[in-house]
Amino acid sequence: MMNTFKTFFLLVSLFISTAFAAVNINKASAEDISKELKGIGIVKATAIVSYREKNGPFKTMEQLTEVKGVGLKTVEKNRKNILLK
Repeated sequence: MMNTFKTFFLLVSLFISTAFAAVNINKASAEDISKELKGIGIVKATAIVSYREKNGPFKTMEQLTEVKGVGLKTVEKNRKNILLK
């Protein structure tokens, strides 16, 4: 019975950790950004890519809040999934 619970929790942990993959916001397409980040649809993801193209690569995650429609709460809930390099 204990092994069943261990297996179950291992599978749940694996699912949760792979539900959203990390994405490099300085290289990814709008489609990839919208797929991988919670609360970022294609419109916001396109705005992120446009901002990046006009202003250069993001140096910090907090810089994402300069993109219209992206707030600090969105950055915080995606912190583990955002890569800069």
